[in-house]
Amino acid sequence: MKIQKYSDIQPTYFDSDIAKGVAGRVLIGKDDGADNFCMRVFELSKGGYTPRHSHDWEHEIFIYSGKGAVFNNGKWLNVESGYSIFIPRDEEHQLKNISDEPFLFVCLIPSGVSEL
Repeated sequence: MKIQKYSDIQPTYFDSDIAKGVAGRVLIGKDDGADNFCMRVFELSKGGYTPRHSHDWEHEIFIYSGKGAVFNNGKWLNVESGYSIFIPRDEEHQLKNISDEPFLFVCLIPSGVSEL
């Protein structure tokens, strides 16, 4: 069993034209013996955003805190703390922070793909 506070995990930072102001942490992954899923947490700073992309697997997201927007079918939809998002395989998506506060969300992906 693994029990750990997420903020004790060293983040990987992404800050470029593709992904800006992103801190990503693997909460539970292959190094923990997780055979089916990887659980990650992302924190987007003010003005931060993930890359716009698609892939051949689904993923599930839970918005833990803050306010953001998710790109879906050519439109931006606002989300905030308490929302969940299901992204089907091959669907283009992106998340961005639309507030002055950090935007924090948990994201699940299948094992076997890049964890960050």
